[in-house]
Amino acid sequence: MTMQLRIAHTTRFDYDGKAVASYNQARLTPVTTPEQIVVHHRLEVSPKPWTYDYRDYFGTAVTAFEVLDPHESMAVTATSTVHVDRPAAPPPVLAWADLETPAVADRWTEYLTLPDVVAPPDELAEHARRLAAEHDHPGDAARALCRLVHDEVAYTTGSTDVHTTAATAWAQRAGVCQDMAHLGVGALRSIGVPARYVSGYVHPETSPTLGVAARGASHAWLEWWDDGWRGFDPSHAEEPGDRYVTLAHGRDYGDVRPLSGIYSGSATSDMTVEVDLTLLA
Repeated sequence: MTMQLRIAHTTRFDYDGKAVASYNQARLTPVTTPEQIVVHHRLEVSPKPWTYDYRDYFGTAVTAFEVLDPHESMAVTATSTVHVDRPAAPPPVLAWADLETPAVADRWTEYLTLPDVVAPPDELAEHARRLAAEHDHPGDAARALCRLVHDEVAYTTGSTDVHTTAATAWAQRAGVCQDMAHLGVGALRSIGVPARYVSGYVHPETSPTLGVAARGASHAWLEWWDDGWRGFDPSHAEEPGDRYVTLAHGRDYGDVRPLSGIYSGSATSDMTVEVDLTLLA
């Protein structure tokens, strides 16, 4: 069924003393696609900043902002209303030979690289090669590979951080959604399937209650190229449906960080994040 969701994402920084300048980039605006229409979006920052909006190389809407007045805290709240209607995924289209053509290998070359953050360990790469040999279509192998990551890696809050590599998460067989997305992305690229990292949200309830806010969090999954981008969430072992809202796409987490920046003045800061999702219709 279709869903209209409201997302309120608030990030608060409390500094140890005063920050005299803060420069940031927010990737908190959901994308508009045929499957996902942004009805309303607002970004509020306190203290009041100077802002500049643009789209990055991957098509993500970015709000750059700076706060120059001395401040002991900063709050960034993104509020969005999004109408989601995702059709069922079509059957696989491309064959393995199609992935070697310039229309795929050259066009999506940035989604075939293997930096350390996504590079699969030898054991996972071997699993990927085995699944590729067992399936006639890359799309079928991709789904099987995502399910393997889900089965092998336990979702364990606090077991990793934003700097953890895919290989480390695999070695300890524990991670969070970011790690599972990186594992899937790297394993797919190792067998020649263009794959990208997706950031966004998923409503935590399979059957949300109308009008009742549910506490959620930022989420991550992945997509691969099959004559169109096809998605799968290794954390939940499912294809993204109407509970999912996409914010951004990129090569890995580094391209899609919801909020990033630098500040001067104080030595340390504490960050808290709250995400509430509400079914409106």
